[in-house]
Amino acid sequence: MATFLYKLGRLAFRRRHFVALIWVALLTLAGVGAASAPAAGTTSFSIPGTEAQKAFDLLEQRFPGASADGATGRMVFKAPEGQKMTDAANKATVEKTVRQLGDGSEVVSVTDPFTTNAVSKDGTVAYTSVKYTLPGMELADATKNSLEKAGDQARATGLTVDVGGDALQAESEPGAIGEAVGIAIAAVVLVITLGSLVAAGLPLLTAIIGVGIAGATITSLANALDLGDSTSTLALMIGLAVGIDYALFIVSRYRGELADGRDREEAAGRATGTAGSAVVFAGLTVVIALAGLAVVNVPMLTKMGLAASGTVVVAVLIALTLIPALLGYAGRKVQPAGQKKSKKAKKNENENKNKDERERESESRTNGQVKPVAGPNMGTRWARFVIRRPVAVLMFSVLGLGAIALPVTQLELGLPDDGSQPTSTTQRRAYDLLSEGFGPGFNGPLMVVYDAQGTADPQAGADKLADSIKGLKDVVTVTPAAFNKAGDTATITVIPASKPSSAQTENLVHAIRDQSADVKAETGATVLVTGTTAMNIDFSQKLNDALIPYLGLVVGLAFLLLILVFRSILVPLKAALGFLLSVLAALGAVVAVFQWGWLGGLLGVEETGPIMSMVPIFMVGVVFGLAMDYEVFLVTRMREAYVHGESPSNAVVTGFKHSARVVVAAAIIMMAVFGGFISSSESMIKLFGFGLAIAVFFDAFVVRMAIVPAVLALLGKRAWWLPKWLDRVLPNVDVEGEGLRTLDDDSRPKDEDRELVRV
Repeated sequence: MATFLYKLGRLAFRRRHFVALIWVALLTLAGVGAASAPAAGTTSFSIPGTEAQKAFDLLEQRFPGASADGATGRMVFKAPEGQKMTDAANKATVEKTVRQLGDGSEVVSVTDPFTTNAVSKDGTVAYTSVKYTLPGMELADATKNSLEKAGDQARATGLTVDVGGDALQAESEPGAIGEAVGIAIAAVVLVITLGSLVAAGLPLLTAIIGVGIAGATITSLANALDLGDSTSTLALMIGLAVGIDYALFIVSRYRGELADGRDREEAAGRATGTAGSAVVFAGLTVVIALAGLAVVNVPMLTKMGLAASGTVVVAVLIALTLIPALLGYAGRKVQPAGQKKSKKAKKNENENKNKDERERESESRTNGQVKPVAGPNMGTRWARFVIRRPVAVLMFSVLGLGAIALPVTQLELGLPDDGSQPTSTTQRRAYDLLSEGFGPGFNGPLMVVYDAQGTADPQAGADKLADSIKGLKDVVTVTPAAFNKAGDTATITVIPASKPSSAQTENLVHAIRDQSADVKAETGATVLVTGTTAMNIDFSQKLNDALIPYLGLVVGLAFLLLILVFRSILVPLKAALGFLLSVLAALGAVVAVFQWGWLGGLLGVEETGPIMSMVPIFMVGVVFGLAMDYEVFLVTRMREAYVHGESPSNAVVTGFKHSARVVVAAAIIMMAVFGGFISSSESMIKLFGFGLAIAVFFDAFVVRMAIVPAVLALLGKRAWWLPKWLDRVLPNVDVEGEGLRTLDDDSRPKDEDRELVRV
């Protein structure tokens, strides 16, 4: 692979006009497609195979035209201090609003609170429910506008009016300022790491082009594939981070090749062949982790994973082709590593670097000894410290991450509802008004579906079921069974006593479902529980059930991939165990902040509560891919030194000498990019931004920088052990660039002493 990528890098360097034109054309085509594509809203939500989804599907069949999955809007009215909603003026305002809401073309029904007992016991709060034909994300803008307009007109009479439900989605602020700060931090880190504005600008430019192409493509396909805003935001977040990092690794290696005296085209080829090989395998681990989300069988999660993995593929291709091309354009503006002199001095120094100097450098690496000509850098000093005290470093790191991971034992999962919205939104205010007037469980009603097809007495069976539900714990209200026209299916609405996201409400759902077996045996009817609350519970359970198989698939495939890269059993095993530590610690931090409220004010967390159900499995996928990035980039340099003759301990030092600074810079950049999304007002984006940023911190600075060298120091040569039979079976992918050494051998005179070329 290294030889192929070496040739690709040299070709892109020579044919830079052609390569740049191709990427500009792709960006233009994607932009045109995005501009001409119809707009799309939030992706639709379905959970195949769950009881709640089966109930929705059954209602669509048995109640045709009722739009079981249609959006619901709740307009909540509160009377001024000292008045009641039953007062003549207030009642007239509500009745006028009800008539106005019923005029929409997408409206199925509107309830009158004075005829449906939708007025609180103290008479101060009332609500009307509006049922629509389409889900909330598919409603026309005119329909949403009419709902808001009706609320504004009622509010003008002196009533407190707010709108909840899924018909009117809460608008989120993208957090553009935070993202800009994150990119600015990334730019500063790049300048410090690469030594010039031009060199620093290349990773930023290519990353922006990559996410531009991927983002525009997602926008173009959003309507056709039902992709939502969250899909494109997460793809942008991940694509920007890996795009900068992958380009950084290749540019940094290019500067190192220049410092070794190679001409610019050769250096571009060598950088692409060596660092580019690591980029390919690092990118593959991320793609495997993200695309593997399809095994969960939740369409929304599958689309998010595939969109993000497509963005990573674009980032890899750009790093392998556009970066060498832009290096050709940059010319001498990209300096060799370690040079801070004038251009003329740099040129003379490169030209005067003779054979004797190279031989001294080669001799300093023979017999497994590391004798650097220059003083040791920070990475070298840190690696030597860890090697001298591997047990202490390992114990301190593992115990520290273990302590941070402890809150995971209290992890509660759920999906956000209007109660998790900021208090400034009308959705949250409507939620609070309903809780105040009717109790916290009123915001999460359960819909019990009674399928009596083929039974002798459907009405009697439904009445008996309703009576039995009334006797369950945590039940406030049970409405009489409402049958369809055929008389074979009924719905029963159950109002819990607890809020929708509480454990008590979840227990109530399970208690109702536990009665289904008895009902089936006694009457032959089927009982299903659905509604938004039940759907959320089923979604959380489905993700919990899928987590272990997903981990097995992703870790297993990546383990095999890393065996190919490192030709070792223990190194990939150590990488996987280190990942588990970092992701558990990151989830522990997420629980502490978003569930317990620690540092919540500092991070803008207005409402604590259960962690979004998809967070653990999505973080596992993303963090695993990113963790393997750092593993590949850091440890390939160690293996490169080991296979070129250095002792295991010195190979660790050499790997840190050449890679630690770049890996640290890459981690800081990724943390800055992810951290920028914490400023978003959308709870899911804020949570993902924090979770991914803290996970990168734990993995890069604790696992890869401390645990990895400590474990390798303790294992010694055993770290690179591979059974001989497996060594013969596995293909040689040549990530270390061993094949490129033959190019040096072929280019030297026969009688010249062959030197080791560390590429």
